[in-house]
Amino acid sequence: MSRPERGQAAPATHGGASIPFIAVVPARLASTRLPDKPLADIGGRPMVVRVAERAREAGARQVLVATDAQSVFDAVTDAGFDAVLTRADHPTGTDRLAEVVEQQGWDDEQIIVNVQGDEPLIDPALVRDVAAHLAKLPDCAIATAAHPITDPAEVFNPNIVKVVPDARGVALYFSRAPIPWSRDAYQAAWPDVASMPASTAAVYRHIGLYAYRAGFLRRFPHLSQAPIEQAEALEQLRALWHGERIGVLVTEHAPAPGVDTPADLERVRALVAAGD
Repeated sequence: MSRPERGQAAPATHGGASIPFIAVVPARLASTRLPDKPLADIGGRPMVVRVAERAREAGARQVLVATDAQSVFDAVTDAGFDAVLTRADHPTGTDRLAEVVEQQGWDDEQIIVNVQGDEPLIDPALVRDVAAHLAKLPDCAIATAAHPITDPAEVFNPNIVKVVPDARGVALYFSRAPIPWSRDAYQAAWPDVASMPASTAAVYRHIGLYAYRAGFLRRFPHLSQAPIEQAEALEQLRALWHGERIGVLVTEHAPAPGVDTPADLERVRALVAAGD
C-alpha cells in the first residue's frame, strides 16, 4: 500500500476498504475553568480550528464543528471548515451530536467520530483507527480507545477512568475504581495505595474518543439515565445499561494532553511552538 503524500490524509480502512466516516467537533463556548476555550489562540489559530485540522488529517470525508456560539461558527467558517449552530441547553456533548444527526439526516449506519474541541494535539491516526474499529464490529453501536497503565497512582486515581474489554475487544465495564481488582496482588497492601504492587491482569485507561453509528445517536436522547451512570458519573455506562455494545481499540500509547485549564493551554502552546 502506498503512503499518502505529505499533507494528504490517509483514509480509515477496514479490510482494505475505505471507511467514509464523518468527524463532528462539539465546541461549547461556556467553560468555567477557561472562558471562551474554543477560541483560545494556539500558534496563531483558534483551538477549535486546530482540532478540525487534525480531524481532516485523519481522513474524515467531512469535518463539521457543532457549536452554540456565533463567534465560534464564524471562526470555523473563516478558516474554511463547515460548522452548524446547535442549541445551548444540551446536557451532554452526545446530545449535541444527536441534534446534528437530525439536522443532517445521516443514514443510521453512518459512522461519526466525536473529536472533542479541546484536543488540539489529538493523533489523527487514532481518530481514523477508532472509526475503522467500529466498522469491523457490526454488533457495536460505539467504539472508543484505551491504553495500558501500570502505575498504581494511576490505577487507583478516581479521575482516571478504567475499562475492562472482553476477548473480542468489547467493553464489559467502565469505572473510576481500579478494575480488574487483582485480589492476590492488592489485598495484602490495601489500603496503602502507595505500596501497591503491579496488577496481575492488564489495566486499561479509557481514552475519551468515541465513534458512533448515527442510529445510536438518534436513540441516545431517549435513553433514561442509568443508576451506574449516576453513581460513577460516566455517561458511557448509560449505553451499556441499555444493552448497547462498545468496542474498545487498545493502543500502546497515551494520547497527547487536552486543554481544561489555563495551565493546560500554556503547556499545549509550548508543545505546538516547539513543533513548528
